[in-house]
Amino acid sequence: MSRPPGLSVRVKLTLSYAGLVMVAGILLIGAVYLSLRLTKPDGIAITVRYSYSEGLVRRFLPGVVVMMLFLLAFGLVGGWILAGRMLAPVSLITNAARLATTGSLAHRVRMPGRNDEFRELADSFDAMLAQLEAHVAEQRRFAANASHELRTPLAITQTLLDVARKDPDRPADELVDRLHAVNARAIDLTEALLLLSRTDQETFTREGVDLSLVAEEAAETLLPLAEERDVLLETSGEPARTMGSHALLLQLTTNLVHNAIVHNLATGGIVQVDTAVWPTSVVLTVENTGEQVTPEQLATLTEPFQRGAERIRSGHGGVGLGLAIVKRIVQVHHGSLSLRARSDGGLRVTVELPRDETTTTVRSG
Repeated sequence: MSRPPGLSVRVKLTLSYAGLVMVAGILLIGAVYLSLRLTKPDGIAITVRYSYSEGLVRRFLPGVVVMMLFLLAFGLVGGWILAGRMLAPVSLITNAARLATTGSLAHRVRMPGRNDEFRELADSFDAMLAQLEAHVAEQRRFAANASHELRTPLAITQTLLDVARKDPDRPADELVDRLHAVNARAIDLTEALLLLSRTDQETFTREGVDLSLVAEEAAETLLPLAEERDVLLETSGEPARTMGSHALLLQLTTNLVHNAIVHNLATGGIVQVDTAVWPTSVVLTVENTGEQVTPEQLATLTEPFQRGAERIRSGHGGVGLGLAIVKRIVQVHHGSLSLRARSDGGLRVTVELPRDETTTTVRSG
């Protein structure tokens, strides 16, 4: 936005300080003058008193002019210095903001001294810069990983086509099957990226959703996969209603159950899906048996494109966005996501979402 030039805040403060000093000086001098005018010397006639007052004004006026000039100079100089000291923290914050506009988000104000309004502003600005820096770094990593993931199926497709061109006698069925698999992976990845984009925009209608019904729906959809992998899939719990998008919460639950099935024991695995109601929230828990999860692995599971070796070997490589999508859906529903490694192997994932108090109130009535 283009604005006409104006006086700086320092000049405005200087003029304000100087004006205040001048007004105080005028009031003080006026009070002294009135005091002298109202003073009546004893034993002097009216004409003599009048002459005395006129002489007093003539003697008092030059001093008043000198005093006012001194107050004006003192107010301007002192106000300029005082305004500069008061606005020094603002200058530091402004310089940091200018650096941030150039893309340098690593700079911090780090204002020294005791806590006051300016230092609270500087600390808040530093916290904002830290969040922006982390967000930008995450977006850059995500863009780089997404580019790599999208390039992989295209490169494979190109290789298959090059091989087919060089060997025209090669059976076409094998090429079509492999191209179909690669294309399906590219479609899954693109749909996952679009889903992440939609959740980032938070453009969805919120409605009452029962997590227990969502869990049953996800379990029923994935039951064939669980039977194929010899995994016992169980659901339990009480009705747990929250406010949100049914489609997104179903996607969240499906991703968690799918991961729990795929990341499991080779035979005899178990996946337990449970819902519960807490005083101010509802909870969805997905727990599975499986291999031991190290703290290092646990810390990166919700990062985009993180895929364990056992998932790749299983033939269900996915697109590496399952838990990243879960994390984002939980965030846009103002909930919390926690992952904990089980002592005997496997993972316990807990999703806590705000409770639908409206529905609770209606039921209680």
